[in-house]
Amino acid sequence: MKRAVSDEPAQDCAPAVDPARRGLLLGLLSAYTASLIPWAVAQAAPDAERGAFVALSALIAGRQSLDSELAARYYDALGKADPAFPQAVKDVLLLINQRQIAPLQLQPLLDSDYPQLAPVPRKIASAWFLGVVGDKAQARALAYENALNAVFVSDVLQPPSYCYGAYGSWANKPA
Repeated sequence: MKRAVSDEPAQDCAPAVDPARRGLLLGLLSAYTASLIPWAVAQAAPDAERGAFVALSALIAGRQSLDSELAARYYDALGKADPAFPQAVKDVLLLINQRQIAPLQLQPLLDSDYPQLAPVPRKIASAWFLGVVGDKAQARALAYENALNAVFVSDVLQPPSYCYGAYGSWANKPA
């Protein structure tokens, strides 16, 4: 079987470029990508150091937004406990941005290559998830029912107490 050969130039089968369509697709892709990155959601911060803390906290906690009042309390307490903490937070965030480190790879990388920065994510995680800053005699509880370990399960569980009985039973005078 022979194919017919035409002397006419081949027609381009690709559709014409539509700038409006490309702009729309790029916008949708950007919005979708931003929704996957916790620090892409802008939160108000009074200064760059607190902004870096909130961004790193969102990355570590895996949350797009965090309680700004708690963030201020945690930042102040962590900075008071360690005056080098604000700079260390900025250094960790800069390292993440420069090397594009995935959240699950951050702690192992810091432990092996940057031991001076390794405590920073642990301190931040302890503050957000447990509501505690510091350890041993210097430990300060800054949140309890608003700590993320209680917030994550608050639809089913209430924070534990040392009282026996139903949640809230200590509010009534015992019989």
